[in-house]
Amino acid sequence: MSNRKLSAMKPSDGIVWITGASSGIGAAVALEMANRGWQVAISARSRDKLDKIAELNSNITAIACDVTDRDGMSKTAQKIEAEIGSLAMIIANAGIYLPTHFPKFDVSIFDDSFAVNLTGTVNMIAASYPYMIERNKGQIVLVSSVAGYNGLPTSAAYGATKAALLNMGEAMAVDLAKYGLSVNMVAPGFIDTPATQKNTFHMPALMDVTKAATAMVDGLEKNRTRITFPKRFTFWLRLLTFLPRQLYVRLLSR
Repeated sequence: MSNRKLSAMKPSDGIVWITGASSGIGAAVALEMANRGWQVAISARSRDKLDKIAELNSNITAIACDVTDRDGMSKTAQKIEAEIGSLAMIIANAGIYLPTHFPKFDVSIFDDSFAVNLTGTVNMIAASYPYMIERNKGQIVLVSSVAGYNGLPTSAAYGATKAALLNMGEAMAVDLAKYGLSVNMVAPGFIDTPATQKNTFHMPALMDVTKAATAMVDGLEKNRTRITFPKRFTFWLRLLTFLPRQLYVRLLSR
């Protein structure tokens, strides 16, 4: 055990492994970290998309896998350790947004959302944790969302998974600090990605994905426990947490 102040991992400490990295913020963060000198392992289900990202920077290695496959994730971590280098940081970014539209109640939306967003994150941690804890150093990054702060329309399933990640991350940050492991929680606002481009509702303070990736990596280099962007938008959403719940529901259900 250690009581030392935890420092952010550096490229010299080893490899960063990123899931959900075939597009969107995952791909942008992979490129940003590779440009800053990191050796980056990227994963997603689509090998073709991963290969296209890897072609953009020689520091990136593509390894296809599915976060819902616990055994497959374990084998991917073993492959990274054996063939690329020691895992210094993991970024659990894989996620899906499946809107809930009532009055229909579709249980499969909840099952699928939890399988990828929450259990998929647990599978990545389980695969990587043994290597980090053995070395008593590492950085575990959980990509949540501002949807985890408060209940938002059509986000009953998605928001529940993201709130769970924030709670899990805070608990793990407390528990793992004594073992030399940091836990960072990232809660972005609306980011301009292929996924959000499908949204039919207004997205205030929509942020360019490259700028979002820069903000995220800057926060990781400072080892901030909570990383949010864009700042003004996420600040106001946090303030909504303090509204009386009856008033909050009335405002958003108009």
